[in-house]
Amino acid sequence: MVFEILLIAFATVTLLQFLYYIVFFGRFSFAKKHEAKTKKIPISVIVCAKNEAENVKKFVPLLLEQNYPDYEVVLIDDASSDETRELFEYFEKQNTKVKLVKVDNNEAFWGNKKYALTLGIKAAKNEYLLFTDGDCYPNSNNWITEMTAHLTMHKTIVLGYGAYEKVKNSFLNKIIRFETLLTATQYFAWAKMGQPYMGVGRNLAYKKEEFFKVRGFMDHMKIRSGDDDLFINQAANKQNTTICFSEDSFTYSEPRKTFKEWFNQKRRHVSTAKHYKAFDKFQLGLFFFTQISFFLLAVILLAFQYQWMIVLPIVVFRYIFTWLSLGFAAGKLKEKDVMYWFPFIEIFLIFTQLNVFITNIFSKPVHWK
Repeated sequence: MVFEILLIAFATVTLLQFLYYIVFFGRFSFAKKHEAKTKKIPISVIVCAKNEAENVKKFVPLLLEQNYPDYEVVLIDDASSDETRELFEYFEKQNTKVKLVKVDNNEAFWGNKKYALTLGIKAAKNEYLLFTDGDCYPNSNNWITEMTAHLTMHKTIVLGYGAYEKVKNSFLNKIIRFETLLTATQYFAWAKMGQPYMGVGRNLAYKKEEFFKVRGFMDHMKIRSGDDDLFINQAANKQNTTICFSEDSFTYSEPRKTFKEWFNQKRRHVSTAKHYKAFDKFQLGLFFFTQISFFLLAVILLAFQYQWMIVLPIVVFRYIFTWLSLGFAAGKLKEKDVMYWFPFIEIFLIFTQLNVFITNIFSKPVHWK
């Protein structure tokens, strides 16, 4: 009787996974690329950096070489203790496109990136804003062109893809890029279904009006993280949000080099997600539940060889449709190589995420300093 219940539960979980991967994620995975008409909207590129001297030295020049007729680059130094501010001052003197915003330590908002970003947004002269981070660089000099092409009178929020660099012979790098692929597949798909719930500050565009419409970051200012996903969770909706995933629109950043660094990064992301809207928390929680339940139930049923002639085909079927869905998404986002390791990475990622949940219960993650 117990094993019959477990088998029914296993089949149900697999069905839910099919709905997620094929019906929901498929809205992005199997979607045709939408060619948007190039525009010449005046744009303010906003970069917030804290102690990123080495990165901004390399990446700010790439922002100033963009093939776009009308834009400024707002560089925000968030009370850096290294040479970041001096470099920003140099770029401001050398190029009329650059506007520098200096943020000093504020006791009420110390260490809060949202405070620094708010000052930068207010200083931007243009109505349309394009965001990236100090440790990121655009994949091409058409980055601004590609992202702004999707802005319209009604679509005033554009979710882009923030990728990580590939590192040869690094399994951790494949894990990081697979997680980034899976996360992007999810938020792109839900946005296409009219239920946008997050975006990434490494590559995000929106109209200044959307920022002030929800009082900026005020409703979650005390939460150190979430300048990107909590804002999108609050401001984005079916009418005002669209996505951009052309290769020239990608941004790249250097991934974490050690498991500890990446684990701590994941802890910050997970702690932020608990502040999402109720439906978004539910669908993300249900997805994770079906993932871990599938593996646990499959192991139990196969270990006891209960109806293995039914269980095994279900397992194979599940891997076929997940590989198919994520494979098409990986093709769009230029991450195909991680799919060769998909089964191993997925299992590792699921139980790492479980570890993150448990760890966050007993201690708080460290945020932007």
